Amino acid sequence: MASNRDRSVDGISMTPEPADGRARGKPSGDERLQKVIAAAGVCSRRHAEDLLREGRVSVNGQIAQLGDKADSRRDRVCIDGAPIRTADPPRLLLLNKPKGVISSCDDPRGRPIVLDLLPGDVRRGLHPVGRLDADSRGALLLTNQGQLTLQLTHPRYAHTKTYRVWVKGRPQQASLERWRRGLPLEGRMTQPAEVHCLETDHGHTLLEVKLREGRNRQIRRVAELLGHPVVDLQRIAIATISLGSLPEGRWRPLNKGEWRALTSPPR
Repeated sequence: MASNRDRSVDGISMTPEPADGRARGKPSGDERLQKVIAAAGVCSRRHAEDLLREGRVSVNGQIAQLGDKADSRRDRVCIDGAPIRTADPPRLLLLNKPKGVISSCDDPRGRPIVLDLLPGDVRRGLHPVGRLDADSRGALLLTNQGQLTLQLTHPRYAHTKTYRVWVKGRPQQASLERWRRGLPLEGRMTQPAEVHCLETDHGHTLLEVKLREGRNRQIRRVAELLGHPVVDLQRIAIATISLGSLPEGRWRPLNKGEWRALTSPPR
């Protein structure tokens, strides 16, 4: 099985640099199984660790455990008895997620998921990078590269995310300044945020919010704490990657320049 570390598009490497700064070009040899599985685009590395704990992964017919290693070029790695497929070329897509769609590869409750918005030949191996809650809409990245998902969700690559948020009422400047400085959520302060008032209309206010962290439902919880519940929340950009004119429910592949912008640490 070919290693994703050697993949490129038009001669440009589309695999992120190793986080530990190791040099490229050396034989990979044995790698931890969660990394092998993620590199094949099966799932994220964290999910692969869960599969190993559950005893669902085998190597050359033997049940594997967390911490075991394999060489994807010589070993037969299976999940639930089925061999993992040869890694697809690396892909990274931007999706304009509608409200009511779950940012997941499956949902036990049978709700619509983001992969339902993609053609069958496109969705293979893809998974969301991070998440956007079901009640929110807008920009969401999907990839088939577990290592890329790990990198993009690592604090070192905490790219700014931009939101347009309608809230109830008209927040006073003092409230917006509290939001900018940071507020305690579950005993931990939020990081400083950029918050600007764009317009007001019929008792509602449109805010632009820029964050470099993404706790669960953070914007909704902060707005509620300040007494101005969210009416509508749309993520319009991730770093320099903007929705632009991309219609809701549609997707597009990222180009090489956009890929580089995301995989380079913010300055």
